[in-house]
Amino acid sequence: MPPVSNLRGNMSSGHVINLFKRYQGNPILTAAQWPYSANTVFNAGATLLDDGETLLLVRVEDRRGISHLTAVRSHDGMTGWRIDPTPTLIPNENPGSDELYGIEDPRIVYLPEMARYSVLFTAYSESGPHVKLALTKDFVHFERIGSVLPPEDKDASLFPRRIGGMWYMIHRPVSASAGSADMWISCSPDLIHWGRHEVMLPARRGAWWDANKIGLSPPPVETPEGWLVFYHGVRVTPAGCIYRLGVALFDLDDPCRLISRGSEWIFGPEEEYEQVGDVSDVVFPCGSTVGEDGDRLRIYYGAADSSVALATGSIREILDWLRDQV
Repeated sequence: MPPVSNLRGNMSSGHVINLFKRYQGNPILTAAQWPYSANTVFNAGATLLDDGETLLLVRVEDRRGISHLTAVRSHDGMTGWRIDPTPTLIPNENPGSDELYGIEDPRIVYLPEMARYSVLFTAYSESGPHVKLALTKDFVHFERIGSVLPPEDKDASLFPRRIGGMWYMIHRPVSASAGSADMWISCSPDLIHWGRHEVMLPARRGAWWDANKIGLSPPPVETPEGWLVFYHGVRVTPAGCIYRLGVALFDLDDPCRLISRGSEWIFGPEEEYEQVGDVSDVVFPCGSTVGEDGDRLRIYYGAADSSVALATGSIREILDWLRDQV
């Protein structure tokens, strides 16, 4: 079994803490398990179903390089994964389609008001990546709402409920002239028309691990102290990019207001299956689930763009760590 790695906390605290522990059976999903031809499987959205099962909506890249989404299910969220025998959500590859080059990186959020699951995903058009929304009750039939944000934009998720009467969405636009990529937040009365766009969390500058380019990881997690927002930061090195995970806390009633932001990354590529693959040195969570105790947090992440892996943490411990960051 691969070892469980320690993750550094606040250096000023003078000790090392574990915020996430890797599942010893990692990786939990690989292309070798797939019931049809696939190059790699990674970057899975996650949710808990009414019957307690864990559902992942996995990005599957075929041997052409085009991605689609396939649902897998497990009774315990760790083992015994049952994979849909055919793709669950496929791109429209007709000429001129805004999904011509595939769909990828879903974030799943259950919306109690609508009694449906929202799936925000990135679609690749000839004009670049943009954000699309679909709704479903069963992950078999999907109502495809369409493109809600134009290129270039990605890494998007809804909040699970209205705040002040409005729906909120986190996303990551990119401006070629700005030279950086920050996380933005927008709101909507109807999930279709989006406005009041503003920067939610800027990428830091200089030599920081999350300098110049960041983006949302799993959907925001509601806690009594605020919205836990996990994000990936990209460090550009002479040997290539390193994708790591950070965390910040935002106000429950005003999700634009930052309460605390960790100075260090809390999860990074350390195991061989995270460091070597189609894109090396990447941990990229798109989904998480919260246990019945309201504390156990599981993150499902793409490892080196080649497999899906699992790590577990404690919401309480993460909040305690963030409190020390202020």
